[in-house]
Amino acid sequence: MKLRFYLLICILALPRLALAEQDQAEREIQYLLQYVQQSGCDFNRNGSAHESADAADHLRLKYKRGNRYADSAENFIDRLASESSWTGETYTVTCAGVTQPSGAWLHQALDNYRSGLSQAKSAIHVPPTPEH
Repeated sequence: MKLRFYLLICILALPRLALAEQDQAEREIQYLLQYVQQSGCDFNRNGSAHESADAADHLRLKYKRGNRYADSAENFIDRLASESSWTGETYTVTCAGVTQPSGAWLHQALDNYRSGLSQAKSAIHVPPTPEH
């Protein structure tokens, strides 16, 4: 009887977990799009330089059209934001004179974002230390 109860709870919880993962992915992707827009960096796409706002608009369009390929922030970066879907040419980003592939740059931004969230969550959940 208990096993059936726990199985039922698990089955009922699965859709909520899936929605939570989708919500998390959407928040992270929106963060990355905003990060690109506000970066002030130059983006090279198929041999043409673009300002950060234009690059963000382009990535938003790719995401709107191809969001089925971006079920996570990592997939968004790897499948939509790293290279041209027409030419296969790697996108690059230049910030403060340093040029690198946009995929590596965005993965670092995602790691920093997640690290910041993790630190914020741990700060909230730190129990007070008892006085001696």
